[in-house]
Amino acid sequence: MADAFATGLIWPAAFLAFLGWLVPRLLSLVWAEGVRPLIWLGVASSAIMLLLGVGFFCLLYVWQGVPFDMLFENGVVDGIMHFLGLGGISALIWAPIMLLSLAGIPRTWVKETW
Repeated sequence: MADAFATGLIWPAAFLAFLGWLVPRLLSLVWAEGVRPLIWLGVASSAIMLLLGVGFFCLLYVWQGVPFDMLFENGVVDGIMHFLGLGGISALIWAPIMLLSLAGIPRTWVKETW
């Protein structure tokens, strides 16, 4: 178990899961109430989480010693596609948490009813 913390698997996953809960909650503070806005909130949260995942993996690569120039040495498009793939795979971690967070948002509605 200590090895999982040491190799850096647990903390990044926990951070992405926390962001999956936090992003829809923060967006719901400024988002309109209702079923359709809730669906659009989910779409916007997913897009933001994908971008956060891309940035997060770029930072992890640099933090672990890979020079930033090497991230895109095969071309910018290849580098972006690689990190978009990693961001998409990270949805396995944050998407279930985000769905649970979205499901709890209608409890805070004041104007609309579910």
